[in-house]
Amino acid sequence: MTFGKTWQALLLGAVSAVAINSASFAADSVTEAPAAAGFNWSGVYVGFGGGVGANVHEVSSPLTAPGFSFNGIGGEGVFGEVTLGYDYMISPRFLIGGLVDAHFGNISTKIDAAPFADVSITEKYGFDVGLRAGYLVTPSTLGYVLGGYAWQKSELEASGGGGDFSFDWDKDGYFLGVGVETVVASNWTLKTEYRYTRFSTANILSEFGAPDGVLDTDTSRHTFSVAANYRFGAQNGGTAAFESPAYSWTGFYVGGNVGAGAAVHELGLGGAASFNGIGGEGAFGELNVGYDHEFGGNWVAGVQLGGRYSGVTSEINFGPGKLNLDADYGFDLLARVGMKLNESTLAYVLGGYSWQHFDLVASGGGSSQSLIDWNAGGFSVGGGLEAAVTNNMTVNLEYRYAQYQSEDFDSSGIFEVTPSSHTVRVGAKYKFN
Repeated sequence: MTFGKTWQALLLGAVSAVAINSASFAADSVTEAPAAAGFNWSGVYVGFGGGVGANVHEVSSPLTAPGFSFNGIGGEGVFGEVTLGYDYMISPRFLIGGLVDAHFGNISTKIDAAPFADVSITEKYGFDVGLRAGYLVTPSTLGYVLGGYAWQKSELEASGGGGDFSFDWDKDGYFLGVGVETVVASNWTLKTEYRYTRFSTANILSEFGAPDGVLDTDTSRHTFSVAANYRFGAQNGGTAAFESPAYSWTGFYVGGNVGAGAAVHELGLGGAASFNGIGGEGAFGELNVGYDHEFGGNWVAGVQLGGRYSGVTSEINFGPGKLNLDADYGFDLLARVGMKLNESTLAYVLGGYSWQHFDLVASGGGSSQSLIDWNAGGFSVGGGLEAAVTNNMTVNLEYRYAQYQSEDFDSSGIFEVTPSSHTVRVGAKYKFN
């Protein structure tokens, strides 16, 4: 694993820790009522933040074979964003709003075969325009869904063989997402957010005059961000506060999550070349058990064991048949440390051991066969926000990056795969008294 990939893996944990520390000046007055009773969620806000993400390109071309498509070619990276938005409370607990944000980053797919060729496809910058609808799970914490229009500038850069060249293209589509936002101090809120973006079909050879359909791509993107919002007029008085749950973070719990994400597998070819990477995407479900302990002040620490079944897959379709690389089931043993942003909301980071089963399956003619399967251990890091909704129940939104050990298929290092994944889950937990 390269230093760059390690840095990407740890980015969210670092950003989350910075966000938590930025709220620590309010730790001495972390009770619910002062933060919530007069907070006005209606009005204009500006925000800034950053995150991590992965994309999956489905490539199709009749020049290869009738019905051929490869879903997918994957990439990963980081990004920053700025946001301008407006929300309006339509009832004591519901709001609607609109937003515009701009992002810039380096989510990219790379082929490294120096000195012959280095090729990268990078998402440089773009913007989203959307609407959101939210529900106050506590007076200080908002859960919301959002969606809208997305536009992106992508660039292909290549070097080697005695020359360099590049070209770019635009693509647009739609995004859908879910998030959690909580009051941390005065006019400031902290949010975590997942977005799935789907772009319309793009002809990446249009720069050379090729007609549509010769080499087309359909791109999807999975991103997770942490951001701070400054809300103008938030202290001017808001809707009437309602009772918050009396939640203790100490105790055993059981929980369940549903989520989605993308895999990016780095393919190594005997040290002569690498391709980052082979992409896949899908949804999953998981169950977990754990224990948390609340320490003096506002700190919480705990451990968790979880198992999952996943539909994250990469697919090559060649007409009469197809190949799927499935990441189908696995488990995680994780530890986490969090800080209460208020009495009912926790920001946390986590990390630990992860195990995953992979299966390469060929299918066609009404039958399927496993060609090769293997197990891989590794690590996960991530973070999220968790909010109490009753005296025993919490809900959370969480991101994880997982990196697994390499699998050498021919025992010579000539053909080696290093799997990784970016996943986001929405979950609920029941804590026993």
